[in-house]
Amino acid sequence: MTSYDCSDPAQRSEGLSAAQQAVELKQCVVLPTDTVYGIGADAFSPQAVATLLASKGRGRNMPPPVLIPRLQTLDGLAVDVHPDARRLAEIFWPGALTLICRAQPSLSWDLGDTLGTVALRVPDDDVALELLTLTGPLAVSSANRTGHSAATSVSDAAAQLAESVAVYLDAGPRVDAEGIGSTIIDATGEVLRIVRQGTLSLERLREVVPGLMGDDAGDVPAAADD
Repeated sequence: MTSYDCSDPAQRSEGLSAAQQAVELKQCVVLPTDTVYGIGADAFSPQAVATLLASKGRGRNMPPPVLIPRLQTLDGLAVDVHPDARRLAEIFWPGALTLICRAQPSLSWDLGDTLGTVALRVPDDDVALELLTLTGPLAVSSANRTGHSAATSVSDAAAQLAESVAVYLDAGPRVDAEGIGSTIIDATGEVLRIVRQGTLSLERLREVVPGLMGDDAGDVPAAADD
């Protein structure tokens, strides 16, 4: 495993190149996001996604979200996007919002037992967005072993994932010090519903989509592992 200090321009450039190469080789990388650190792999490689899940110690029943570099990628990966979901994406991407949409049926990928859906997000982090521009969509989950706290620093991630990750991109501690992660919304039905409350509040989201169902209806689990 190799770590790169992305606050140094030379190391950042070298690290992004190394991470791109690792993704092409179906290996896992650790990258910063605007919430916590994530472990990422090629979203279109079943082998890479299986390696990611194994590194975290989780099964196919907990498929990882997919990070994308820009809003326009949404329509390449999802179909029948709910108008309210699109409105939220236009306002809160890049940011701490994950949208569960119906996946494009023509895509040849295997993220696990998704039941035909995909969870998408554009992270608000320059290093992450630069990497995603180089690699394309990445399957990314929080950089920790399942059941443990999400990593808010590269050292946290390395302590849990060690040699299962080829490249670590270090961009300093994350502002989401509690490791809560993004707010996740199920946008596959007629009414949008929060399935995990994260750093983006229900009140702020309801300013855009007043009918959004949330934890005040008693239907949202506590914030959990990405």
